[in-house]
Amino acid sequence: MDDEDGYFGETVAAGYDRSAAPMFSPDVVDPAVDLLAGLAGSGPALEFGVGTGRIALPLVERGVPVHGIDMSRAMVDRLRAKPGGDRVETTIGDFATTRVAGEFTVAYLVFNTINNLTTQDAQVDCFRNAAAHLAPGGCFVVEVGVPQLRLLPPGQTAVPFTISPTQWAFDTYDVATQAMSSNYVTVVDGRAEHWSLPFRYVWPSELDLMARLAGLRLRDRWEGWSREPFTGESGRHVSIWEKTA
Repeated sequence: MDDEDGYFGETVAAGYDRSAAPMFSPDVVDPAVDLLAGLAGSGPALEFGVGTGRIALPLVERGVPVHGIDMSRAMVDRLRAKPGGDRVETTIGDFATTRVAGEFTVAYLVFNTINNLTTQDAQVDCFRNAAAHLAPGGCFVVEVGVPQLRLLPPGQTAVPFTISPTQWAFDTYDVATQAMSSNYVTVVDGRAEHWSLPFRYVWPSELDLMARLAGLRLRDRWEGWSREPFTGESGRHVSIWEKTA
């Protein structure tokens, strides 16, 4: 990418909150904030990929100091412009490697953001970075989808997830490299526009190994923020790894 903000530059940031509106619903946000606030206790929280503040702002409102790391200046500008945005400390940088001062009782990555790191090495670095920021006994929390490879018939590489008169959206998978991309085709005034975002999908067991390499151990894994049981049919998981003393 030529844009210093990566794939979340001004064009995406300008409409991000609108396009992700269902994720800003209290029904979605409140259980996540409840769990994270409980893990933070009286200590501060560190968000990797803070974006426009969907989780950071309500967490600050709960009395938890939050420091956010994000590569996109355009996204962080939206955060700072919101009520309470000046109460969230932010650092511009790659959350896989960027260090900030202080120790945190919880670090977290939500809404599939771990997949924005498109190599296994970068994902391993992210776990090490989280562990380096955590106080002993602190927790690293990741919310991410389970790869939907069972939806792929033999010989097919794409899975559609939106089909409407004005938009088609689909994920593509490379099962050899775990590379994937989300692709959006939107029709505006009779003209089709295409946008694609690369990811690297990752399995729960693979994340557990990354955690062990970083000195973290799995404490809990649920299907969602309301602590539903994680099963073989779960489409996502919320996992918590703890830094050993």
